[in-house]
Amino acid sequence: MRLHTLRLQAFGPFAGTHTVDFDALSADGLFLLHGDTGAGKSTIFAAICFALYGKPPGDRDLLLRSHHAPPGLLTEVTLEVTLAGRRLRIHRIPAQKRPKRSGQGETDQKPETRLSEWAVDANGQGHWEPSSKSHQEAAAEITDLLGMSRDQFCQVVLLPQNEFTKFLHADAHGRRELLGKLFRTGRFSFIERWLNDHSRTTEKNRDAARADVLRLVERIHQAAGDDLTTESTAPTPDDPHTLTDPARAWARDLIRASQADHDKALQAANTAKEKLGHQQSLEAAARELHQ
Repeated sequence: MRLHTLRLQAFGPFAGTHTVDFDALSADGLFLLHGDTGAGKSTIFAAICFALYGKPPGDRDLLLRSHHAPPGLLTEVTLEVTLAGRRLRIHRIPAQKRPKRSGQGETDQKPETRLSEWAVDANGQGHWEPSSKSHQEAAAEITDLLGMSRDQFCQVVLLPQNEFTKFLHADAHGRRELLGKLFRTGRFSFIERWLNDHSRTTEKNRDAARADVLRLVERIHQAAGDDLTTESTAPTPDDPHTLTDPARAWARDLIRASQADHDKALQAANTAKEKLGHQQSLEAAARELHQ
C-alpha cells in the first residue's frame, strides 16, 4: 500500500478543508508525523482507515464531523492510494445532518462512497475512471486488495492507536491468521492441505492395492497348490515390501513353472495317446485272433 494524497473536510478537529501530500512527504524516504496532543495526528490515521473501510478505528462514528465546521460544509474524506499496483481514489461522505436547501431546518445526509481508478487511454492520457458507487462492492474490492480486514488493519498498521499491543498479546491462532493474510501465505496453506489430502488418499489407495495383491496371492495358492516350485519367495502380509516387485517376480516364476509343467503334461498326454493307440491295435488283433 502506498498513500498519495489525503483530503479532509470538516473531519474531526479539522474544521475546514485540508490536504496531506504523502508523495511529497515520502520523497526522501521515511517521514515523521508529530505534534502536540490534540493536534490531530490520530485523526489523520482515522481518516485513512475511514477512507479504506468506511469506518474509523474503534467506535468513533460520533466524532467524525468537526464541531467547529460551518453547517453548510459537509464532512468528507478523499484518499488517493495505490493498492496491489492499482491506483485508486476513494471518496466517502459519512451519514450526517446538513441544512435543507430551503435554508430552514436540517435534513439527513446519507452516506456515500465513490471509488475511481486511474486509467491511461490509447493516447497515453491518464484520467480517473469511475469504478463503483456501492458500499459493498467498494469494501469487497479494497479489502481484497489490502488482504486485511479493518480490525487487522488497525492492529498492524495503525501504530498510533496502540492496537499493535493487542496483536502481540493475541493467541497463536489469531497471530497466525493475521500474519497469513498480511503476507499472503494462503497459497502455502493450500499446498500443505493438498499434500495432506493427497497423502491420505495415496495411503488409502496403497492399502487397497495391498489387499488386492494378497487376495490374488491367496487365489494363486489355492489354484497352484504345492506342486509348483519357484525360485522367488511368495509375498506375505507381514512384509509389505514383498507385495511389489518381489510379488511380480514370484508371479513370473509361477508362470514359467506352470508353463513348463503344462508342456510336460502335454508331452505326457501325447505319449499316453500313442501308447493307447498301440494297445488298442494289439487289442483289436487279439480279438481277431480269438475269433
